Amino acid sequence: MSDRWQEMTVFVRVAESGSLSRAARELNLSQPSVSRIIAALEARLGTTMLLRTTRSVSLTDAGALYLDRARRLLAEMAEAEQAARGLDSLHGVVRLAMPVLYGSRAVIPALAPFLARHPDLRVEITMSDERQNLIADGVDIAIRLGVGALDDSSFGARRLASVERLLVAAPAYLAARGAPKDPTELARHDCIVQHGLFGRASWRFMHDQKVTAVDVTARLWINSASGVLAAATAGLGVALATRIMAQEDLRAGRLEQLLGTYRLDPAEVHAIFPAGPKLSAKIRSVVDHLSASLGAFT
Repeated sequence: MSDRWQEMTVFVRVAESGSLSRAARELNLSQPSVSRIIAALEARLGTTMLLRTTRSVSLTDAGALYLDRARRLLAEMAEAEQAARGLDSLHGVVRLAMPVLYGSRAVIPALAPFLARHPDLRVEITMSDERQNLIADGVDIAIRLGVGALDDSSFGARRLASVERLLVAAPAYLAARGAPKDPTELARHDCIVQHGLFGRASWRFMHDQKVTAVDVTARLWINSASGVLAAATAGLGVALATRIMAQEDLRAGRLEQLLGTYRLDPAEVHAIFPAGPKLSAKIRSVVDHLSASLGAFT
């Protein structure tokens, strides 16, 4: 029976990653071993599960049906084993994906006490401000910031926190261009906009129960929050940032908050689950901890 669980585990990882070699690396097996395991599974079932080319692997119809059920069986087996051990003995690997700056300043500090309580649990973290292929990368939990509806509608999700957003600029920029007195004046300013996440060329402000949306002139489009802050502190324009991202530069005087009486829609922090809403005990424990902790980092 253990051979069948190994077949199932190897098949799921090959199917999700789309690569025999990648699955071999992640499972600490040789590529020939992975090929033999998949071949043995197909021979035993009497059907082709994967179509292989020199560059990629894809599922047959039979493989797609098997993948769906295999994922559920593996998740249930992991949950059964964890239940037998108890939540105080969480072990294994959790793969987390998160944006660079928010991850560094909020998520990783929040994880520290949790990992101290669970020494047998390992966390593999991927940090990027670009959207990743969560299934191919084998991600268990992706931390996402955004304004508005989530776009990963096929995944499970849970809201973790709400993060205040600010309008900021460097003193040198404000000395040269002046500070906007209301949102409509942003139309004549150089603005710095972040690709993805909550970057938009239209910024929405609330004041005295009145909403003002401004189409800004984006002099710079940047694909990371770190880059947005670097450009703002260099005096290249006005930027949106979350408070946790900008607070060090604000305290040091490298940035100043603008239009402080106006409120921007907050950035919502979500945990995304590519495998769906049915969570294993270790995944649920990590998410419960982050949900309770991230409010302190808003």
